[in-house]
Amino acid sequence: MKLTPPKFRELKQSGRKIVVLTAYDFPSAAILDACGVDAILVGDSLGNVVQGRQTTLPVTLDQIIYHAEMVARAASHALVIVDLPFPFCQLGPKAATKAAARILKETLADAVKIEGGANRAATIAAVVEAGIPVIGHCGLLPQDVHRLGGYVVQRDQERLLADVAAVESAGAFGVVLECVTADIATEATKKVGIPTIGIGAGPHCDGQVLVFHDLLGFSAEGDAKVPRYVKRYADLRQTIGDAVKQYAEEVQNGTFPNPR
Repeated sequence: MKLTPPKFRELKQSGRKIVVLTAYDFPSAAILDACGVDAILVGDSLGNVVQGRQTTLPVTLDQIIYHAEMVARAASHALVIVDLPFPFCQLGPKAATKAAARILKETLADAVKIEGGANRAATIAAVVEAGIPVIGHCGLLPQDVHRLGGYVVQRDQERLLADVAAVESAGAFGVVLECVTADIATEATKKVGIPTIGIGAGPHCDGQVLVFHDLLGFSAEGDAKVPRYVKRYADLRQTIGDAVKQYAEEVQNGTFPNPR
């Protein structure tokens, strides 16, 4: 059965932790969906992970729609959430609503994610009013990386709690908490009626999200740029590298393809 935004919100009351992972293509999303992941995020992190860029800022609306359409076709169970890329979160309600509508119309995804707290409340409210489900994103905001001076842990509890409350009041059905201290994430989770999904925010959120490639050890840089909060469950970079080297060796020595 397909998970919907209202059912996603209800998971908080059930007490079961919510499982979220990113995906950027059809086969990856199909694997996650078959494994019973609750939600798949088509993140603008594809700029870092797939495109090899330093930030998420260059990712365009057309690019994220391209990836989201593949993911949504693969997901028969999981809720599919798509990042609203820079600068549509920042341009105000009208631009954000128009971009979010394109995402849902052209991808068959279920919801969009909007970065920002109280300063994005009017934008979130407008998108929700247009009939488009929204999940918020507070704490470290990758689209604000230049203003923040880098990817740093957020520690201003008063501001963060106000941001999460504003996101809920604006109509979001959940909120991602990125790189905030565990005590702040715990307090935020207690104070709001919507699920909190942590990434680098400690164990007491209602759920967790990780980048698919980080979890699998599948990145161009290996461990060099993996955040400290990530747990690596496999080492696909090594496995794939070994397989490619074996293939190359067998081609060069004539043992592949096998003579008939």
